Amino acid sequence: MSPRRTLATAKRVLEQLRHDPRTLALILFVPVILLTVLKYAFQNDPLTFNAFAPMILGIFPLVIMFIVTSIATLRERTAGTLDRLMTMPISKLDFIFGYALAFALLAIIQASLASFVVLGLLGVSVAGSMAMVVLSAVLAAVLGMALGLFLSAFATSEFQAVQFMPAFIFPQLLTCGLFVPREQMARPLQWFADIMPLTYSVDAMKQIVTHPTWTSQFSRDLFVVAGFAIAALILGSVTIRRRE
Repeated sequence: MSPRRTLATAKRVLEQLRHDPRTLALILFVPVILLTVLKYAFQNDPLTFNAFAPMILGIFPLVIMFIVTSIATLRERTAGTLDRLMTMPISKLDFIFGYALAFALLAIIQASLASFVVLGLLGVSVAGSMAMVVLSAVLAAVLGMALGLFLSAFATSEFQAVQFMPAFIFPQLLTCGLFVPREQMARPLQWFADIMPLTYSVDAMKQIVTHPTWTSQFSRDLFVVAGFAIAALILGSVTIRRRE
C-alpha cells in the first residue's frame, strides 16, 4: 500500500464528485432537509423531536453514505474503470482506502453540518458536547461508506445496489432501539441487534443525550462502529480481482 497512490485515488474520486452537484447535494443537504422536516412534523410535540433527533443523527449519515458509496463504487466496477486500475501498479488497499479517504472527508462535512443544524438552528439540546455528537455522526457516516464499498461487490446494477437498503439497512433500523427498547423485543431480535453496527451508532447517540461526560459505554460503542467500518473496508478489498 502506497500513501501517494492512496491520496491520488482519493483526489480522483473528489474530482469526479466535484463535477456531480446532484450527488454532492444528496450527501450534504438531504440529511439537513430531512431533519428539518422532522422538526416541523413534531412541532406540536417538541419533546419527542428532542428525544429522536440525536439518534437520527446516527442513522441518516450512515444511510446516505451507504447509498452514494455503493452506487459510485458499482459504477467503477461496471464501467471497467476498476479493471483498468487493477492493471496498473496500484494495490487493492490503495483503491479501497483512497475511496474511503475521499468519502470520509465528505462524511466529516456532512456530519458536522447536520450536527450544527440540529444542535444550533433546530434547538436540540443534549447532555454531552457538540464534539461528541460530531464524532459519533462522522463514524456513522464512515461506517455507511465502508458498508457501501463492501456490498457493492455483490450487485450487478445500480438497482440491485439500492435493493441492499431494505435487505440490509432496514432490519437494523427496526431493531436498533430507535422505536422500541431492545430489551422489550423478542429474544431473536435482541440477538440480531447485538451483532449489527447500527445498534451501536444509535447507542452512542443515546449516551450523548443522557451523559454530560465521556463514558466507557460511549467508548465501547465508538470502537464497535469503527471496528465494523475497518472490517468492511478490508473485506471490500478482498472482493477486488486484479486483472493481468
